[in-house]
Amino acid sequence: MSASPIPLRWFALPVVTVTIWSGNVVVTKLSATAIHPSVIAFERWALALLLLTPFLIRPVWRLRREIRPHLLKLAVLGLLGMAAYQGLAYFAAETTSATKMGFVVSLVPLLTMALSSLLLAEAPTLGMIGGGALSLFGLALLLGQGDPLAPFSGGLVPGDGMMLIACVAYSGYSVLLRRWPMPLPAWPSLYLQIAFATLFLLPGWLLAPAAGHSMTAIGMILYAGIPTSILAPFLWMEAIRLLGPSRTSLFINLSPVMTAAIAVAVLGESLHPYHLAGGALVLLGVVLAQRFGRRRPPVPVAAAAE
Repeated sequence: MSASPIPLRWFALPVVTVTIWSGNVVVTKLSATAIHPSVIAFERWALALLLLTPFLIRPVWRLRREIRPHLLKLAVLGLLGMAAYQGLAYFAAETTSATKMGFVVSLVPLLTMALSSLLLAEAPTLGMIGGGALSLFGLALLLGQGDPLAPFSGGLVPGDGMMLIACVAYSGYSVLLRRWPMPLPAWPSLYLQIAFATLFLLPGWLLAPAAGHSMTAIGMILYAGIPTSILAPFLWMEAIRLLGPSRTSLFINLSPVMTAAIAVAVLGESLHPYHLAGGALVLLGVVLAQRFGRRRPPVPVAAAAE
């Protein structure tokens, strides 16, 4: 008996999710001139925490005995996947473009596989090595504005380095999710990670320069705090449930293309040949590493920070 065809409407779930994430990269860039990075980094997660609390505080309390042994792990996950990743992205946006940020983010699956080799004792395959080398060359071409040697001779702006560190942090988050399986439902786990991230970001918020919020800044916080932090994780988890992790993960590769398109339309950023060439090499390398880089099917990660 042949398998039933997959309803086309199910594919809308990962597409909408990736669109939200791509839009958030552009919002992150816009926020650089509208609100202090420490303020939006804290307030987006504080808003998500506030909105989720009425629905999740009781389930979390009922699970307190199961949660207690894993509090330190949840704190580390909140630090890496939310506080460090998105916090650094807001600071990176002050000096780099949304287009470049989008393509750097596309390295996350590749970085995750590399960290898996180190932390999970998963030996790298030829596909991972080849795809990684191709992606790194494309990234050097992209960040060097057509000169692949420029990043190694002082051609990087501070935001490029911050974005790379942010992506390494998120890749570490993804690997630790696999290394630390916890007997907790997805939503309580996400809620506690958000709570810890909010706590870690609180000192930066308290030390940030006092300033009122414009309507533009409020809109950015609302976008980052509701669709990006709550709706997107829910849609992504539903996509994994209906389509499977392998099929769903392929849609991540749409993110840099969508980010570049939104950045051109909203921010007026220009696309240059080195964007197209470097971005294409980055994506091709990631796809090759995903396709030929694993000896067993990938384990799903419900992305929570973007």
